[in-house]
Amino acid sequence: PANVKRGIKDNTKLVWLETPTNPLMRLAPIREIAEVAHEKGALVVVDNTFATPYFQRPLELGADIVVHSVTKYLAGHSDVLGGAIVVNDDEIYERLKRHQSSIGAVLPPFDSWLVMRGLKTLALRMERHERNAIKIAEYLESHPLVERVHYPGLRSHPQHELARRQMRGFGGMLSFEIKGGLKAAKMFVESLEIFYLAVSLGGVESLIEIPALMTHASLSKEERERLGITESLIRVSVGIEDLNDLIEDLERGFKSVKEHV
Repeated sequence: PANVKRGIKDNTKLVWLETPTNPLMRLAPIREIAEVAHEKGALVVVDNTFATPYFQRPLELGADIVVHSVTKYLAGHSDVLGGAIVVNDDEIYERLKRHQSSIGAVLPPFDSWLVMRGLKTLALRMERHERNAIKIAEYLESHPLVERVHYPGLRSHPQHELARRQMRGFGGMLSFEIKGGLKAAKMFVESLEIFYLAVSLGGVESLIEIPALMTHASLSKEERERLGITESLIRVSVGIEDLNDLIEDLERGFKSVKEHV
């Protein structure tokens, strides 16, 4: 909140938050930031893609607008491209609705049906995503080849208490830094058999990627370092597969690193 208070100006119209953030799983205190923004007359938008409405409800914490990549957890099966904007204010809704209509941003009928189908199992999927993610985060944190794990469900996460206050659960996304740098990270992800190497997230299948080479490759090395995105950072979208199978696959990756790096 202090950084927002320092950065906000008299002509600031909107404050945009992503919490948890991609890929370092950092949190923003939604309620406190909303209070600061509203004092200046600015709207607060929260990207809630990682948490979903099942684990976090920003509108109840003071946000004005919530956005989701429907492609991810809401649809849940990696077969839809779409987005959603959620509001609880009639005036904001009408303004956004007019804009949507004028640009023709309408999801096709079949894609809409796929999203509605996916929403029926959102609660079940998110609970399984989280259950697997917590166990995998604990496993990674105890592994000698892991430097650091980023997951708000771990007590070692610097914002664990904030996560407990504003979230009902911790979600299925995590990241970790492997010892051995970029060479070790590449060896690790290329040795896996169950985790798909892909930049998407939120589907029932487990996905893994190296942000420095994939999702954040467009940033300069200096920009990535400023953000804390190291070359050894690996991001994981934990799926709903059998937990033992997932951990066995991760063991395969670590074994490969140990043998070749």
